[in-house]
Amino acid sequence: MKSDIQINRNDMLELTRRMTLKRNCFTRIAGAYVDEDGFVDGSFNISFLDLSAKEKTTNLAIAKAIPFSDTNVNLKYVRFQKEDQKPGSMWQMLMALRECKLKNDALLDVFYEVIGEKYHSKEQYAVYLFHGNYDIPLKAGDGESLWESEEVYNFIICAICPFYGNYELGMPKWGFLFPAFTDRSSDINGIAVYNADEKHPHVELL
Repeated sequence: MKSDIQINRNDMLELTRRMTLKRNCFTRIAGAYVDEDGFVDGSFNISFLDLSAKEKTTNLAIAKAIPFSDTNVNLKYVRFQKEDQKPGSMWQMLMALRECKLKNDALLDVFYEVIGEKYHSKEQYAVYLFHGNYDIPLKAGDGESLWESEEVYNFIICAICPFYGNYELGMPKWGFLFPAFTDRSSDINGIAVYNADEKHPHVELL
C-alpha cells in the first residue's frame, strides 16, 4: 500500500456537513469491545435511526472525528495496489462490509478478530463501524450546488476508541474512511487512514 495522493480538505468538510442530527447520512452502526489481549468481550449492530438523540449525538462526534481531522497530517490517503486486492485480502473484506451495509454479523466478527489480532494497545478499546450514503450533488461551473444527484457515495467509517467503565468511550485513536472520497467521488482503490498521533502512527493494520 502506498500514499501518493493529497486529500482535499473541502471534500472532507462536504462529508461532515452530512453528519449532524438534522442532516444525518448514516444508516447503521456496529461495533465490538476488545480487551487488552485482543479478545472481543461483546458486540452490537443496530440501525442508526433507532438510537436516541443523545446516542446519535455521541456517535456522530466519534464518526465525524475521522474525516474532520487535519487532512494530510492525521488523515492520509493510502492506495491499494493490485496485490492488496486479492481474494482474502482486507480490501476484499472492506468491499464486502460496504456492500452488505454492515448487516452481515459473521463478516463483522471476522473483521473484529483481525483488528484484535493486529492492533497494538495496552488498554481496552472499542471498534466502531458506521455505514453511510451520501447523494453527491452536481455542481455548476461557479461551484454552486445544482441539487441533482450525480452519484451515491456508499461508505464506511471505522473508529478505534479507548473505553472505560460503563462503556464510556474516548475519542478515536485510529480509524479510516473507505472507500476514499477523491474528487467528490468514490475511490475504491484508496482509503483515508486516521491516526490521532501522527508522530507515532499505528502502522500494524496497514
